[in-house]
Amino acid sequence: MFKTLMTTLAAIAAVLMFAPAGLAQSTMIKGKVLDTEGKPIQGAAVTIELRTGAPRKYQTKTDRRGEFVQLLTESGEYLVTASLEKIGTAAAPVRVRLGTPADVTITLTPGGASPEEAKKNAELKRVFEEGVAASRAGNHDAAIASFTAAAALMPNCHDCQYNIGVSQMAKKDEKAAEESWKKALELKPDYVEAMNALATLYNNQKRFDEAAAMSAKAAGAGGGGGGSADAIYNQGLILWDQGKIAEAKAKFEETIKADAKYADAHYQMGMALLNEGKLPEAVSSFEAYLALAPDGQFAAQAKAMVAQLKK
Repeated sequence: MFKTLMTTLAAIAAVLMFAPAGLAQSTMIKGKVLDTEGKPIQGAAVTIELRTGAPRKYQTKTDRRGEFVQLLTESGEYLVTASLEKIGTAAAPVRVRLGTPADVTITLTPGGASPEEAKKNAELKRVFEEGVAASRAGNHDAAIASFTAAAALMPNCHDCQYNIGVSQMAKKDEKAAEESWKKALELKPDYVEAMNALATLYNNQKRFDEAAAMSAKAAGAGGGGGGSADAIYNQGLILWDQGKIAEAKAKFEETIKADAKYADAHYQMGMALLNEGKLPEAVSSFEAYLALAPDGQFAAQAKAMVAQLKK
């Protein structure tokens, strides 16, 4: 009944490792509320609470198909709770990332969860919270232990495997991280973030063919638009590292079209333009990057480029 909870660190790691999402993006949680026979429940009250950062709470109801949609403007960990009088209440933690809609299905059981289910859900919640705390503290061994315990409680927990991989990568255990992200994809074949993680890993290891294939798969799974910007950007980086500058530039342009506020794509565009000798255009791209990410990972380089090129 319980879905998985993504740690704040994983979201931060995704920003640092796999390119940031646009600052003005929005996203949504789409869901279904079903009974134990898989039939839709109409009129169920749905509460969506942000568990990280400033408190946020949204309320909606399911339609005749048992479905609901809630627009969001902030990424993070949300708790989705569905309830209907005379049937019961159930909840599912959901990780939300801007630009990528999240899906959740909640099953309501008459009379609520059994004592065994309630105990299991409480334990799952506890170990995830321990993982969150360990991640925030940079204690990756403890985080891995907590997410592994959660995966034991829920074997189909794809987010567990993804989070384990993020912590393993933080420990520079690339082989273990790769296996964890592969497991995440086995559990959720359209898991774009796991694909992007693997594409980045393969690119860093100069396994360019595998990186390109995984990045293309992620771009396809993203469904186009802002949700696929990370995958498109990754394709550009892979092409850049292969020395295919013109093709990489085209991907950075495509990334910016998908998400105009994708800071790192503006920086890479500046580098591509600089490579072409288009200095004024390069300056504009670097300045666009600095406007979006004044303290970003390429800020020092971009400032130096602008100062040098404007002399």
